Amino acid sequence: MEELHVKQALDNLSNKWQIEQSIYDLHLGKRDDVSDSQLIVNGVVFHIPYLTRDKTFVLWRCLWPDCHNCCERQGRLPLTKDDISSISKKMGYDSKSEFIEKETKVSSWNETSTMNNVITTISMISLKRKINESEDQDGKPLPCRFLDDCGSCEIHPDKPGVCWLYPFSSWMESSNGRPVVHASFQLTGDCPGFYTDKTSEPMMEILEEYSKRIFSYNMSIQRTIREKYGFINIDQ
Repeated sequence: MEELHVKQALDNLSNKWQIEQSIYDLHLGKRDDVSDSQLIVNGVVFHIPYLTRDKTFVLWRCLWPDCHNCCERQGRLPLTKDDISSISKKMGYDSKSEFIEKETKVSSWNETSTMNNVITTISMISLKRKINESEDQDGKPLPCRFLDDCGSCEIHPDKPGVCWLYPFSSWMESSNGRPVVHASFQLTGDCPGFYTDKTSEPMMEILEEYSKRIFSYNMSIQRTIREKYGFINIDQ
C-alpha cells in the first residue's frame, strides 16, 4: 500500500517536473544496486544513496519557490519543546497549555531509514495542519494551513524544526558510548528535487548547512523526550 502511495505521488510530480527514471525506480524500491555512501559533515553521518551500475550519487536541491510540495503534502508536524515555546508565541498565545490544547494533537508513528534497518517508533505532540484536523488524517498528506498563496510559510522562521530538516529524516545511535547523529533522505515521492550526479560535490554546501540544523534538532528532541513531551524508541 505504501508503494502505491509513493507511485501515485511520483506520477503526480511527473505532470509538472522531469523525474529521472533512476530516481523514480529508487523511490519504488526497484533498484538492486543501491549502496550506502556515508558522508560525515560536522559530525552528522549522511547516508547518501549511490547507484553502483550508473556510478552516480542521488543528490537533492530545493526548488522553492517554484515548488512547495512539502507544505502542500505535509504528513504531520511533530513539535519539540522549543517548537512549542516559539510557535505558541508566534500565534499569540500567552499560555503554552492553551496552545497545546487548541492547536495540537498527539501523533504516533514508525519511521524506517531508507539506507538501513533502523525502525524508530515515535509519539509526539504535533501541530495541527488544519484547524479541524481529525485523528484519522494523521500521517496522510494535507496542505499545511500556514502555507500562503505565494508558497511561503506564515510562521517562518518559527516553523517546526522538522520542516527545516526536509527532505531528511534523522536519528541518533550510540557509537562506543557516544551519541552519533545520522540522516537519510525521505523518499516519499513528494519532492522533485532529487537528481543524480557522478560526484557528491554539488551537494556539499547543502550538507554543511543541514548538518547544523539536524544536529540542533536532535539535541532539541533529546530535551523534549527528557521533559516528557514525547517518546522515541529505536530498533536496530
